[in-house]
Formats: sequence, C-alpha cells, structure tokens
Amino acid sequence: MLPSPPGNGLHLMPRFSCLLFSSLLSVSPSLYALDRTFIDEAEPPVPSSVQEGAPWREQKTPLPPWPREEDLIAFSLDAATPFRYFLDGEHLEIGGDQVVRYTLVAISPSGARNVSVEGIRCLPQGVYRIYAYGIGGRFQPLDSDWSPIDPHSDALHGELHGHFLCAPLTFGPRPKQDILRALRGQLLDRENSGFLPD
Repeated sequence: MLPSPPGNGLHLMPRFSCLLFSSLLSVSPSLYALDRTFIDEAEPPVPSSVQEGAPWREQKTPLPPWPREEDLIAFSLDAATPFRYFLDGEHLEIGGDQVVRYTLVAISPSGARNVSVEGIRCLPQGVYRIYAYGIGGRFQPLDSDWSPIDPHSDALHGELHGHFLCAPLTFGPRPKQDILRALRGQLLDRENSGFLPD
C-alpha cells in the first residue's frame, strides 16, 4: 500500500463530509419537530352532546287579513321622515323560524297609503323580506328575496330591526307583548339598548 501523499489535508474531506451529514441527520428531526409545534397534535374529541346545527329554513305562512283601523299601532322613527307609520298589532306574529312578520302601513303627507306584509330576521345586521303589497284592499303576493338592512339608507327597517322587533344582545325577536310596548314607546331605555350603531 502506498503511503498517503503529503498535502493540505484534502484527503480528509470525504470522511469529514460523511460525519457532518450524519450529524445533520441526527439533529434535523428534532428541529423539524420544533417547527411543527401543535401541527401534529391530535385534535381534541368533540363531545357527543355537541351537534351541528340544522340549516335555517323558512316556514310557509299564509298572508294575514287586511288590517283594520282599530288594530293599527302608530310608531315614530328617530330619523326625520314625512311618512307616518303603523303596524297591525293584532296580526303581528313571531314564527317558529324566528321571523317577525307584520303588516306595515305607511301614509304619505298627501294621505296616500302604502300597505305591505313584511318579515324581519333578527340577525346581527338584520335582513328583511316583503311578502306582499296591498292593492285595492287585498294583498298581492310578491316573490322576493331576503335583503340586508342598511340603517344608513333604510331608516325604517333599520329602526324596526334595532329598536322595535328584535331584542338587544340576543339577536332574537322580542316577545310579542314587548314589541307592542316598544311600538307604543313604553319600553325603558335599558330594555332598548344593545345594538351598536355602524
């Protein structure tokens, strides 16, 4: 066997490289594990009592009868408006689907009446739907979709949602008696707070 040639130690490089590579192999798994903290941990089991909620479904509801004068409750808006507004207190209903359905009467300064059957869902931002318009003392059904309530451009539905029909904080309908009290201005301030302005 020939003796190792003199030189600068380059003949040791292959052995050093092997040692370095094996050291990296032994260290890298622990570094890799540190980078994946919480990623590989098992997800906590979901209790059997927790059930995924059923999707909301609107119930079919017949249109109410034409409103009688004695059943109309006048209510005022905070926003300035030339119209006078009334809700039919007798046929205001809270459905099993949590929709507040009501007949709205709006009277213009000239005395013209606009009558509609509507519904509001008490979601945090609120949505409303018009079911029918009144024409000649009868309701004409309308095939409409739910629309978001923008209190800046639609003060009427914004205040119906935020002040009269929906309970603060819970984002559900008020009990019917509380709605009627709210329309008549008989709620205390603390009963009518909780919706934050946009």
